[in-house]
Amino acid sequence: MTQRTLLTRGALLSQQITLGSSIYTAVTASPWKRFHRAMSSTSIPPPACLLQPFEAPYRHMFGPGPSDVPPRVLAAGGRPIIGHMHKEMFEIMDHIKKGIQYAFQTQNNMTIAMSGSGHTAMECAIFNSVEPGESVLMAVNGIWGERAAEIAERIGAKVNTIITAPGSSFTNEEIEEALAKHKPVLFFLTHGESSSGVAHPIDGIGDLCLRHNCLFLVDAVASLGGSPLYMDKQGIDILYSGSQKVLNSPPGTAPISFSERACKKIFNRKTKPVSYLLDMTWLANYWGCDGKPARMYHHTGPVSGFFTLRESLAILVETGLENSWQRHKDVAEHFHKGLEDLGLKLFVEDKNVRLPTVTTIVVPAGYDWKEIVAYVMKHHQIEISGGLGPSAGKVLRVGLMGCNSSIANADMVLAALGDALKCCHRSKV
Repeated sequence: MTQRTLLTRGALLSQQITLGSSIYTAVTASPWKRFHRAMSSTSIPPPACLLQPFEAPYRHMFGPGPSDVPPRVLAAGGRPIIGHMHKEMFEIMDHIKKGIQYAFQTQNNMTIAMSGSGHTAMECAIFNSVEPGESVLMAVNGIWGERAAEIAERIGAKVNTIITAPGSSFTNEEIEEALAKHKPVLFFLTHGESSSGVAHPIDGIGDLCLRHNCLFLVDAVASLGGSPLYMDKQGIDILYSGSQKVLNSPPGTAPISFSERACKKIFNRKTKPVSYLLDMTWLANYWGCDGKPARMYHHTGPVSGFFTLRESLAILVETGLENSWQRHKDVAEHFHKGLEDLGLKLFVEDKNVRLPTVTTIVVPAGYDWKEIVAYVMKHHQIEISGGLGPSAGKVLRVGLMGCNSSIANADMVLAALGDALKCCHRSKV
């Protein structure tokens, strides 16, 4: 089925719904208003904004996420709702599990998708694997290490950090020294640090964590599908991502997987996890990962979100992981060269650790980054963003992820940035 067919069907459905709604409103509006004035006991009137249709504008989503959602995935989200405990829903969840195992390159049985964003998966990982008073080690080279540290602190963990400047990475020697010093039960590292544009090297760190008897937790929200990652081979114990980046699915679902070593700790806790919603004892059953014959109700999963996540994973499977990795690499290198040709400077100096999905650009001297972002949005309908956390005010961020990762889109952003540099105010100070 072509994209045009999908879009046409979606448009027809939308027109039918709108027409039906309009007819109903026209027939019932006046009598209802008279009845409402005469009989209503409510003191808050119907909000006028909800009595008018709203249509979201079309934009090129070239920021750090969410990314554009292709028609095929949008169409999947428009399928009829089925029950979250129907056998067909369980079948879809099983498909999602297999897709995540492929994307993560893992055979872990304990592989699911969280009902929520990447933050939900981050909290699930920490809430389940860490108990109050236990020592954890967080690698901080951007905002996501900071967030992980705060989450662990909130549940009463003894939080230790190793810190380096945004745009930089850690050596394995630095990591091992900190592991030996703090003796953590868990080490957190961001693979794709979208706030600073770093793809952190992973090789060898899993072995270090195993040697020091701690779990290795990796955030791959901004890198999954766009940069090589091998959960089993690289000794990662807990890995999570998000739906709205390279997978090009709407925000709201988050793949996560646990190794057998992680499961051993999680399911032999002395205390219950602080969150009932994120308790893996329940979630393991809901996703059919605990070996029990029946799945029990825990929460109402995002049915439409699971439809779209399954479709996004299917596209990744059809594309092939290695092809996806290579395309993101090639497009990023083309984009980086184009930026340098414009006279712009890349924030991450070491080419070997540049994240191919999200590029960070040093804000050019004399320019207001907010003006550049606003100009590109107003005149080119392109979303890019400024920095986040430690990189705030220092960088512009451009994301070319999944279906957005193409030479044509890279050139579109380069043209928009070139236009902005000519037209935005530049201070001589």
